[in-house]
Amino acid sequence: MDPTGNKYREEHRRSLGDPEGFWLGAARAVEWTVPPTRAFDGSLAPAGRWFPDAELNTCFNALDRHVAAGHGGRPALIHDSAMTGVQRTYTYGELTELVARFAGVLRDQGVGRGDRVLIYMPMIPEAAIAMLAAARLGAIHSVVFGGFAAGELAVRLKDAAPKVVVTTSGGMEPGRLIEYLPTVHEALAKAEMERLPVIVKHRDGFAGLPGGLALNTVDWDAALAGAAPAAPVPVKATDPLYILYTSGTTGTPKGVVRDNGGHAVALLWSMANLYDIHAGDVWWTASDVGWVVGHSYIVYGPLLAGATTVMYEGKPVGTPDAGAFWRVIADHGVKALFTAPTALRAIRKVDPEAELLGRHDVGHLQTLFTAGERLDVDTYHWAGRVLDVPVVDHWWQTETGWAIVGNPRGLDPLPIKAGSPTLPMPGYDLRIVDGLGAEVAVGEEGNIVLRLPLPPGTLPTLWGDDQRFVDSYLGAFAGFYATGDSGYLDGDGYVFVMGRTDDVINVAGHRLSTGAIEQVVGTHAAVAECAVIGVADVLKGQKAVGYVVLKAGADIAPDDLEKELVALVRREIGPVADFKTAVVVDALPKTRSGKILRKTMRQIADRVDYTVPSTIEDRGVIDALIPVLTRR
Repeated sequence: MDPTGNKYREEHRRSLGDPEGFWLGAARAVEWTVPPTRAFDGSLAPAGRWFPDAELNTCFNALDRHVAAGHGGRPALIHDSAMTGVQRTYTYGELTELVARFAGVLRDQGVGRGDRVLIYMPMIPEAAIAMLAAARLGAIHSVVFGGFAAGELAVRLKDAAPKVVVTTSGGMEPGRLIEYLPTVHEALAKAEMERLPVIVKHRDGFAGLPGGLALNTVDWDAALAGAAPAAPVPVKATDPLYILYTSGTTGTPKGVVRDNGGHAVALLWSMANLYDIHAGDVWWTASDVGWVVGHSYIVYGPLLAGATTVMYEGKPVGTPDAGAFWRVIADHGVKALFTAPTALRAIRKVDPEAELLGRHDVGHLQTLFTAGERLDVDTYHWAGRVLDVPVVDHWWQTETGWAIVGNPRGLDPLPIKAGSPTLPMPGYDLRIVDGLGAEVAVGEEGNIVLRLPLPPGTLPTLWGDDQRFVDSYLGAFAGFYATGDSGYLDGDGYVFVMGRTDDVINVAGHRLSTGAIEQVVGTHAAVAECAVIGVADVLKGQKAVGYVVLKAGADIAPDDLEKELVALVRREIGPVADFKTAVVVDALPKTRSGKILRKTMRQIADRVDYTVPSTIEDRGVIDALIPVLTRR
């Protein structure tokens, strides 16, 4: 490793100057049935395709090849359920056999290459098995987050038009069970697909369908017992591996497509070079298979690398306490943890001094990675202090499938700057531009864009709608992909992502980032987490208002806190921020993946029409906030 950063800079320079050579070299880590002879064909609509003449099977690369290499006895998947208290380890040999047999179940239902399989499951091993089994057949899976309402499931059914649905009796949350089968029944009726086969993995304790309702069900266990294993089916590198619908979709859903070849190449590169995870290492991504993080780094990335992946059914707090993450790390010897900052803030709120950490031996842990939402400076320092390991932020999107900006721990660990996810990864030519597309000066905030072509692993299009892909991502700035985020570059080229472009507010003609104000508010000793939004103001256009959640045990009057936060923002940002209001609330509304619903909060505060996203974690939080947000 080269702490000077020269190795990283050379690799990034080469990826942009010689993308053919760089990515064909990276592609050698994949086992192809037909190896690629060229990396990219820019003539293929709508924005070019990677490895257009190659063929492979992703499931084979994730499982069979490790068994063939003599590693069938190595742990592949550890399922740890804090909800049931059960832990189970699957070796590569065992997981390969189960996936091959479930692929046989899908084949018996008529699923073949190019067909879709919709998976609606919680964090149980069968979710990963179903994903890999679909990939084994050359089919396309679409995982819908377990617990989504029937209407959201229905629009995804209509758009993906699957051959079969794979589900389970239900999911578990602290203190409650979520029945899945009534939701599946209602969704199929709404989509007019009542006769679609539904493969059900039954779990104890669930009521199932109410009397009088019926599904065309296939019992998972019975079908698996009688199925013959299916062999991997080679597909084109450009064939879709999965469709993943973006969170908060209303109306016609936006289905992000991931191809097979570029996906495998990018994830293998990232596991080794970004995360420093290799064959035999234990890796834990504390997310859900319903999100892109779960696709890339619970299921595919670690298995492609031959590592051991931990799949956790539980919460960071409440299952049973704020030491849950530390217990999982200790139990399984986790080398690196990848989680969202919101999980760390939840732990810190309940256990500010991380006293529960002392009960567990987390000595195997070498790195903590975060993504999903901006890592505020205070949480970064807290996590680094209590864990005594590098805390490494990185930034990416559902659309990209892997990091746009990161710190390559396996290639060349770079100095960490609090508040920055570091530098662009190979293949990403990142620029900061103004509204007209002109590059802005160092330190000036603008739109974060990526020069085309995007690297392997990123979305080539949207499911069934090339024109919507172009309109949504490529239309704003010619020759660039618009990320929809704002930020700036410092003098060392480090990227600072400040939030969505609609989180930039205009106060008396001054453009201000609510993310920058949040960073300052979050440094206060009493603040566990915060959201700053711009609300309409007759005099100044918009004004910044902060909503803060206090740490457990924080002893400060709301009026005193507001005064201190106003002074803090004035000192760190200046009077131009015109920050005068900070409101203490019990909780902030979030998606199940941890993103704070700032846009919805702003719409409520401005008394304009709004739709609560289907991905919301707890609708009751928004309901409780409405009188607070609309108070003047």
